[in-house]
Order: sequence, then C-alpha cells, then structure tokens
Amino acid sequence: MLTRLIQDEDFVNYKKPSMFIALGHCDWKCCKEANIPIAVCQNSELAKEKEIEVSVDEIFHRYIQNHITKAICIGGLEPMTVAGHVLNLLDYFRIHGCDDDFVIYTGYYPSEIPAIVTQLKKYKNVVVKFGRFKNDRPKRYDDILGVTLVSDNQYAERIS
Repeated sequence: MLTRLIQDEDFVNYKKPSMFIALGHCDWKCCKEANIPIAVCQNSELAKEKEIEVSVDEIFHRYIQNHITKAICIGGLEPMTVAGHVLNLLDYFRIHGCDDDFVIYTGYYPSEIPAIVTQLKKYKNVVVKFGRFKNDRPKRYDDILGVTLVSDNQYAERIS
C-alpha cells in the first residue's frame, strides 16, 4: 500500500490514541469550491511528500505491538480516492481479530460516495468524518470524534 505518512501514535484526530495513516490523492475540491489557494489546505505540504510502499501486514503488526493505540485513523489527502486500499486494510485487521475503531476522514459527503459507505458498513466499528473544509465557517466540536473540526459543515458518523 502506498502511504505518505504513518504516525504510530496520534492524539489529535480522535478521542482515543490512534495510529494515523495518510493515504490517497487530492483533487483539492475544498479549495477549488471555496476559490482559495491550495496552500491554505492543511494537507498541501503532505501532498509534496513522497509516497512509500508499506505492506498491510507491516501496518497491522506495528499497530498490534503498540499498547498505547486503540484506534486506526485514516486521513491525509483523500483516502476515498484509494478506497480499495482502505477496505483491504480494514479487512485485514478484521480477519486477524482486531475490531478496534477505524476512523476515516473524507472531504466527501455520503451522497457522493454511497457505494463506498455501503461497503464500509459491512465491518464493525467504522467512523467516517464527512464534509469539506470551508474556511468561512465556524469550527465545531464533534462528539463522536471527540475533537473540534475546522468547519461546522463537517461531521462524523458511526456507520457500523
């Protein structure tokens, strides 16, 4: 699997200590819709990072051996552009007996990716943060994630 970042311990993106995995590519839909420069995006620097190949098995073992983390958080650019990789990772964890929360940050809304949401519902303990960054909106605290999101049109949903 190609990733731009694996952070073994993250305490920012979810209420539980998480492994954070940055996946995917971005079409910069948030910036384009808001007519703002791509440099404004928190992920613009991450997009410049070289992708590295990491096996699903290696990710799993790094996670399982860490006694601090209690969830897997996938974000970065736009993980739904590589939804197959997200599903393969989720499937691998579930087959190997790990039912910890999987949290996926996407800029899409459910109506834009219904087939992917349907596939994700087949697995236990999946949370998806939906919605684009909108720089002209106030921040909001999300009870499901346990974090403050950058704009009030964004929200998390426990889909399974």
